[in-house]
Amino acid sequence: MEYKKFQNKYILRIDKGEEIVETLKKFCEDNDIKLGTITGLGATNNAKVGLYNIEEKKYYSKELTGDHEIAPLYGNISTMDGKVYLHVHANLCNQENKSFGGHLNSAIVSATFEAVIEVIDGEVEREFSEEIGLNLYKF
Repeated sequence: MEYKKFQNKYILRIDKGEEIVETLKKFCEDNDIKLGTITGLGATNNAKVGLYNIEEKKYYSKELTGDHEIAPLYGNISTMDGKVYLHVHANLCNQENKSFGGHLNSAIVSATFEAVIEVIDGEVEREFSEEIGLNLYKF
């Protein structure tokens, strides 16, 4: 991974073979980013996306293999228990232009991945909601 900083924005390139979600999380930890947004695009040939079933309070994941364009990835950065917490969604398109989307659990870069992280000065914590079954913003 390589990056360059411009005021409150980072422009990143994540390279072939790197895992996107963990690389973004470590980048935020290393650069003390506790609040912000992430946008990105690129390619993967191994990803896992999830869909949350609110009635069951359970995630269902689907593993996608083969060439997929990441078109696009959106996410936010916050904290939970003082640690970096990423919430990332992506739309992945295969050769037939069939699209799969949802919560991005993981994705290995097959060619390149380009991202912009915009840092917001501040911090918003999350806490687990028993009612919803998810980690929600706590204001």
